[in-house]
Amino acid sequence: MNQADALDVLAALANQTRLSTFRHLVRHEPEGLSTGELADMLSLTQSTFSTHLAVLAKAGLVRSDRQGRRMVQRANLDALRDLMTFLAKDCCQGRAELCEPLIAELTCC
Repeated sequence: MNQADALDVLAALANQTRLSTFRHLVRHEPEGLSTGELADMLSLTQSTFSTHLAVLAKAGLVRSDRQGRRMVQRANLDALRDLMTFLAKDCCQGRAELCEPLIAELTCC
């Protein structure tokens, strides 16, 4: 991931609805959630929600899969990993002991 890609991802997440959507999807991996379920969880109309979903998809954070008549949304965990790696790549100037709390926090996931 380069800086421009990281900025696109961060900009997509810099909205309460989109951040909540992404977090819901991360919690429901790997099965995902239907578009309707997500809109209901967030108390949004389908049309309003589709705009937010499009921003997340354009940033590469969400993938859609058709299952019959339903569209199932899934978090792109590779994009999340890439962003986290980009942000922490040069953590603490190579002093691993300073990054250990961050790594320990993520390991429990």
